[in-house]
Amino acid sequence: MIIAITLSILFALGDIGIMFLSQESFGRLPRGERLERIKKSPNFDGKTFVNEVPTILMTGEKSTFSTWKDFIFGDGSKVQKIPDTAMTVIRTDLKALPEDRDWLVWFGHSSYIINLSGKKFLIDPILYSGSPVSFVNKMFKGTDVYKPKDFPEIDYLVISHDHWDHLDYEAVKELEPKVKHVILGLGVGEHFEYWGYKKEKLVELDWWENSKLDDAGFEVTATPARHFSGRDLRQNRTLWASYLVQTPKRTIWIGGDTGYGPHFARIGSMFKNIDLAILENGQYNEQWSQIHTMPEYLGKEMQELNANRYLTVHHSRFCLSKHSYTEPLENAKRAAEESGKQVLMPQMGEVLYLE
Repeated sequence: MIIAITLSILFALGDIGIMFLSQESFGRLPRGERLERIKKSPNFDGKTFVNEVPTILMTGEKSTFSTWKDFIFGDGSKVQKIPDTAMTVIRTDLKALPEDRDWLVWFGHSSYIINLSGKKFLIDPILYSGSPVSFVNKMFKGTDVYKPKDFPEIDYLVISHDHWDHLDYEAVKELEPKVKHVILGLGVGEHFEYWGYKKEKLVELDWWENSKLDDAGFEVTATPARHFSGRDLRQNRTLWASYLVQTPKRTIWIGGDTGYGPHFARIGSMFKNIDLAILENGQYNEQWSQIHTMPEYLGKEMQELNANRYLTVHHSRFCLSKHSYTEPLENAKRAAEESGKQVLMPQMGEVLYLE
């Protein structure tokens, strides 16, 4: 959210802002055949993509200016938003992990890799920066551990949406030779083609579209999320999404960024065999309560999805809101009690075997 204010300031500076926003890392808006496909989407209103239910970006009583002033300069609270010392991250040799077991390694925030029946899915890898400027969205000390060279071949790179803290330009550029396919929301493929990815690599989906990934029982369905998109001041020109990944052994739901909405119950009723659901939990605030999951809804989401077990992400690596950096972990424990569901809480870099 703070990125939008930074970009607004740069834009106000005229030529400097124009030069800054013209960098390749900002990507490119959809055009040509891709734009024509977008215009036919039921989730596009003729100008931008829209959520399934009416959604307000800023929901608090404070003005936008006051909200950002408090965020940048402090609001007088004594909440510890950033750890004093370096976070502990386990250094795992990702290339040496077994092919014949299903496992997951979380890197903090919403970045993780999953091995499913020998296929590797890398989700929203932030390996260099979560912002277009170095002084915003800085990683917590100790969490800047993994780089593209540390990763094995990636069968499917999965991008939930094109915000900077989910789509790291430098990381995806460097990973390209290792990536066989990219799963992304409608319109996001424009960035990837602009950055050198071949169109044949891209599996670009609208909500509820399904793609058979191979002949061995791997499928992906793009499901809704309640959020927004954009890498500059032009919002919602690309689609944000969650994903249902079905494999020969198990079904995984990748939640991406989303506020609570009717899509949780719908997904839970349509897919009754979800083994693991990965939920957003962190960077929420009453000022933007509809586009991120507020703590009071986390247990409800678990009940409605009705997955066997859960993992929560979007925390422990960046400070993008005003809550304590430890609060999301407390939310996860409380949601487990409320829902009666198992919530997995691995350390960053730890190998979590799904069997």
